[in-house]
Amino acid sequence: MTASRPFPQRILIYGVYGAGKSTLALELSRRLGLPWQPVDELTWEPGWKEVPVPLQRDRIAAVCRRKSWILDGAYKDWLDVPLASADLVIGLDFSRGLTLRRLLRRTARLISTGEVICNGNRETLGSVLSAESIILWHFASFGRKRRRMRRWAVDSPGPQVLLFRTPAELDRWVEELGPVSSARPRP
Repeated sequence: MTASRPFPQRILIYGVYGAGKSTLALELSRRLGLPWQPVDELTWEPGWKEVPVPLQRDRIAAVCRRKSWILDGAYKDWLDVPLASADLVIGLDFSRGLTLRRLLRRTARLISTGEVICNGNRETLGSVLSAESIILWHFASFGRKRRRMRRWAVDSPGPQVLLFRTPAELDRWVEELGPVSSARPRP
């Protein structure tokens, strides 16, 4: 990612719930002028109805056929799709304590404000206390996602992998990218 090597145009951000994937995707989109596609918009319908996996794969594949994109996550059922076309994977390998605190803060804020998350969906106390709770998913997926990111960083089967272990390390890297781009993100 130097003058002789252009910055990647297809970026997958990977990490556990609460790592800051969407926050980073928004910041990279602003700085690089690349379009950000929030994954949740492709995988959840109104009423928190999960989109069938074959349709999720089709939607993700359509995004990945574009010249440029930033995805703020990937689910195991279609992780292979963005990995096959990404130029760069950014792994947010932050501690369980940090990511859980962030997730709890974000969830409490979303419940208290009633803010719409995706496709008209809102976080509710009922959803947090359900068997499908995002907090339970955090615990269930943390170790698996961490192992996967670390394996990619050591022996990437495809795109370059940048693994960040602390927010400070990530912030330094983002600052090195320079100021926000005047280019408008394009689909």
